[in-house]
Amino acid sequence: MRGVPSASAALQPFSAVVLTGGSSGIGKSFIKLIRKLKPDLVVCNLSRRDPAEFFSAADRQFLNHFACDLSRPAELAAAAAKVTAFVEGEAPPGPVLLINNSGFGAFTPFPEPNLERQLEMVDVNVRAVVHLTGLLLPLLRRRGGAIMNVASVVGFMPTPQAATYGATKAFVLNWTVALNDELRAANTGVRAIAVCPGTTATSFFDVAGVGKAGMKAGMTMTTAEVVTIALEALAAGKVQVVTGWKNRLMTFAATCVSKPWAASITGAVLRRMRPPGGGA
Repeated sequence: MRGVPSASAALQPFSAVVLTGGSSGIGKSFIKLIRKLKPDLVVCNLSRRDPAEFFSAADRQFLNHFACDLSRPAELAAAAAKVTAFVEGEAPPGPVLLINNSGFGAFTPFPEPNLERQLEMVDVNVRAVVHLTGLLLPLLRRRGGAIMNVASVVGFMPTPQAATYGATKAFVLNWTVALNDELRAANTGVRAIAVCPGTTATSFFDVAGVGKAGMKAGMTMTTAEVVTIALEALAAGKVQVVTGWKNRLMTFAATCVSKPWAASITGAVLRRMRPPGGGA
């Protein structure tokens, strides 16, 4: 696999990984690669679904699931308290890697499919990231560590037909870069990195309502590729990384034109992706 030595080096300092959304997609691939590169690393997963069913008995020995609906603040706070106690009591001394991976989208005009779904998107993609990071930051300050937030290439541009989703990822990208600077300036021993994937082969587009139309030939990366690039970037000390040269070219182009121009182009592309009938 491309870049495994560098990805392996990224994990070596850490005694524990805390991630959200490990039961599918990119999160599941994070767990798989962690188990391959550093089998004794303690992994704590926060999600509604337990990812243990996807892994062997040997893997499950180091995989600890904390059931949590990230859109519910009380559940998230309770899970974070349990994770903190578990890491302090069970994990070896050493830094902690927090991976805020969970998120979903809706490729529909606002406020379709309904306002409640749009608000839930903000809760999971934005509020939960800020909330969990704030709750676990004291743990990371005590032990040292890093925060990896999964943003998206759409965070670089306005996204008509996915206005709320794109805005949530723009928040994650900019918040992460700013947070990293705050942590660095305060000499906390903690850093942050924003990972910006493009089209990735997951169930994301089914949930978003566009199905296979969202996965363009030549543009879609595997989750394993995205995760490897993310860990390589962490090892290299980067503050943000866009996965794949085509995605880097696209995000660069988006920054070279005005926001209205970028919105016009992106909106035209996303409208063509919607299935007949436009339902989500």
